[in-house]
Amino acid sequence: MISLTSPVRTRAHGWPAGVKLGGLLLATVALAASSSLVVLGAGAGLVLLLYALPGRVFLAHGLRRLAVLLPFVLVILGWHLLAAEPLVGLAICLRMVAAVALANLVTMTTRLSDMMQVLRRLGAPLARFGFNMRALEISIALLIRMIPVLSETGGHLRQSWRARSARRPGWRIIMPLTLATLDDADHVAEALKARGGIGGAGPEISDTDERKSQWKRP
Repeated sequence: MISLTSPVRTRAHGWPAGVKLGGLLLATVALAASSSLVVLGAGAGLVLLLYALPGRVFLAHGLRRLAVLLPFVLVILGWHLLAAEPLVGLAICLRMVAAVALANLVTMTTRLSDMMQVLRRLGAPLARFGFNMRALEISIALLIRMIPVLSETGGHLRQSWRARSARRPGWRIIMPLTLATLDDADHVAEALKARGGIGGAGPEISDTDERKSQWKRP
């Protein structure tokens, strides 16, 4: 899951979150079970069509979010080319891109609170045995929400580097990004403590996917 917001409202926004997550599960299992390039290529093409149906703006927004997969695709293809197994590498890349793109499509069209409600219903039997479902819900919500925040932070660091040097930033922004991540983690921890902690009776998880994170630094 990469993106959290969609600039365009689609019909899929009104579909039940459980249906979309169930469909994502089945599609991911089907992609993992297939090694046919024809099937995987058709699956990737179908996913691209789903992105294109809501229009050009939705398609461009989704593809920009998926651009983070490009380094992984290049590494996988390069490795399998060296191993003289280009078709295997292509199959892995098609499977990975299609699965991640589907997950991204679900998060673009589903409110975070709706996904947490599905998780709460599925975990109801575990809660009866004392399992802290609130801790799990908050952990998953934070994971989903912080991915684009960290990506945006990395983008700002790259822009700052380019403003000061003609060289590519590369590995040089790893340490600043790590420190910024730890700083964000401190702010999140302080915010959680102020609201009673993970196990406290704080407010319910809100639709943080529809607005900027409260934990970003000013």
